[in-house]
Amino acid sequence: MASLATNTAVLGKKNARHLLRRATFVYNKNLIEQFAQLTPSQALDLLFEEKPLAVQLPYDTTLYNGVEAGFWTETEPVINYTNENAKSRIVAGWWWYNAINSPNLKFKLAYFLSTRFTVNKVDAVSKRSTSFFHHLRLLLHYSFGNYKTLAQKMSLDNSMLYYLNNNSNTKTAPNQNYAREFLELFTIGKGPQLGPGDYTNYTENDIVEAAKVLTGFRPKTDTYVNDPETNIPKGYNDFTRHDISTKTFSSAFNNTTILPANNAANMDRELNDFVEMVFSKQATALNICRKLYIYFVKGTITPEVETDIIIPLANELKTNNYELKPTVRRLLQSLHFYDLDDSDSTDETIGGIVKSPIQQISEICSFLGTSIPNPNTNPYDYYTRFWNNFVHNTYLTLADMLIFSPENVAGHFAYYKAPEFDKNWISAATLISRYRLGESLVEGKNLISGNANIYAKIDIVNTLKNTNLVTDPSDAFVLTSELCIALFGQEPDNDRINYFMNSYLLQELPSYYWKSAWTEYLNTGNATVVEPRLKSLLIKILRAPESQLF
Repeated sequence: MASLATNTAVLGKKNARHLLRRATFVYNKNLIEQFAQLTPSQALDLLFEEKPLAVQLPYDTTLYNGVEAGFWTETEPVINYTNENAKSRIVAGWWWYNAINSPNLKFKLAYFLSTRFTVNKVDAVSKRSTSFFHHLRLLLHYSFGNYKTLAQKMSLDNSMLYYLNNNSNTKTAPNQNYAREFLELFTIGKGPQLGPGDYTNYTENDIVEAAKVLTGFRPKTDTYVNDPETNIPKGYNDFTRHDISTKTFSSAFNNTTILPANNAANMDRELNDFVEMVFSKQATALNICRKLYIYFVKGTITPEVETDIIIPLANELKTNNYELKPTVRRLLQSLHFYDLDDSDSTDETIGGIVKSPIQQISEICSFLGTSIPNPNTNPYDYYTRFWNNFVHNTYLTLADMLIFSPENVAGHFAYYKAPEFDKNWISAATLISRYRLGESLVEGKNLISGNANIYAKIDIVNTLKNTNLVTDPSDAFVLTSELCIALFGQEPDNDRINYFMNSYLLQELPSYYWKSAWTEYLNTGNATVVEPRLKSLLIKILRAPESQLF
């Protein structure tokens, strides 16, 4: 029986690794050891703490008319630069650097919200990277907050207004794009189709009526119109474009009628009535909880999981008026999340998800102490040379995960395309990028495509010497086993550890050879013998199939 009962046992290292990977983009030995001493509830107390951003604002060193764009998102009035696409990539790089330096749930939940309320960082802003920056701020603001409120705020988000064409939705020229996706993707979901235009949870006529509610909301690309609750720039209400008819919905929504607004301010009341109507339905809570489960646990929702996990979570989410924290906490501290509620070894939760490309690079960089340029002190090397040239344009592009630029409005296939879900990350086209990421970071060169300096590097020799990454770097088995255990989705058996140790570290020599070589390195500082072997071992571990799972 799947169980949401709280796991009250101390986590230990195995479950600490599992929680950190699923709940954050920060994964390192110090956090693992800290969390290993805590219960899930105690660990989640820490994971729900607010943390200051490592980088407050994105920075562009590009010269425009001889002057750096600098902190362009603060420019008033907002400047429409000629290279807004590149600036949007800088914003994404700003987001990622903060994500790998924030050991809490905020960025993992914010990214979950981005898989629900999808935009495209280029198209969505109509070449306004500043709007995209504020879109990410909105997701972060509500990652510890209220999903229903976010759904309402998103309707006036400048990026969303452009992306789904609600900026052109008027009483004389209705556009149903945003209304359709609001129902189908963002909130209630279709449900089984009962007949032409009837999707169980709503009908085609409901889309028509919803589009009428959503008429007249317009983008405002400067930052003079801010939301009073978030202080984040938003669009505005243009009553002259708003449909002032009474909106009547189908039996799926209990034949609800929404009275028309009589002025621009009253358009917010009409939007609120519409949002409340959608979120009053149990199907909305169920749809959101299924998405949370697929994101945090695994892609298979059995009838047992639907009954024992999804329905109780949905009841709690709706009872709590769609506050995310209580529901996410209950899921992540449950016996089910740690796979402690059954004895079926063929249905593992730990190590049961294929890592997304952004998860893969985040884990490698944070666990192995990769030297990454600091965007606060060296923005050109970070944003241009490392993030843009290597991470975004090479690795993420070839791994089929242009972050915040999914294939379509439904998002990346891994988050919605059943039954494969996360398995969609692996294909013949993406393997080279995934398998050569580790090698590129170990060598400090773009070995995925070309051979350019990537301005980031894993110095595995110094890391082993000067940190506590492994307990005894001179012991070949300890070194290999601790790296494998930390970097694999599931703990390997001794045969697998011995394979990596003998093939790549010892290279068929006896184990005492490694102890002697490491001691010689410590005494002389000459890494000629140990460095190539350590690089070979680490590259093969990072390339292994087990390293693709978490």
